[in-house]
Amino acid sequence: MKSICAVVISLALLVATPGIATADSNRQQAIRLVIRRALSQRGVPYAYGGGNAAGPSLGTAAVETPAGAVDSSLTLGVAPVANNVAVTDVSPPPEPPHVSKVGFDASGLMLYAFAGVGIKLPRSSGEQYKVGRKVLPSQALPGDLIFYGPEGSQSVAMFVGNGQMVEATDPAVTVSPVRTNGMTPYLTRIIEY
Repeated sequence: MKSICAVVISLALLVATPGIATADSNRQQAIRLVIRRALSQRGVPYAYGGGNAAGPSLGTAAVETPAGAVDSSLTLGVAPVANNVAVTDVSPPPEPPHVSKVGFDASGLMLYAFAGVGIKLPRSSGEQYKVGRKVLPSQALPGDLIFYGPEGSQSVAMFVGNGQMVEATDPAVTVSPVRTNGMTPYLTRIIEY
């Protein structure tokens, strides 16, 4: 009886093991594809609100002022008041003009990268921070998302390994060393290893 049980258990393990190996292989392939899709967009312009599952899309970008130009948007005036005391009137500069531009913003790039493997992420980085499993930065694996600002509300990037991340930032999608300044305490793992 013991030998029959041993044979049955051995056969069960033999049948189950290839499935585990295949599932692990599929996850690894999915992560590689997500990273490849994000990296393929290097050089695409930054556009606030740009990017979707299909790729770069219409967003907005601030109009750049020429280097060395005098910013006349800040007005200083002195107004006399009682007792001969002058008050300086400082008006905040207006928002820079924006133009339509095709490109990605940070969360749009992540949405595009994960769409390649059929994963639909929310559109904003703050909402993306809420999905997946939280991991410590010391446990980061390629494909994990790195967030900045309270609850990931300011930006998101993807860890690609070797201390590097890919992100959509002004002026374009780039690969750079991971920044820890302003980073949330946790990264988010969307695809489990």
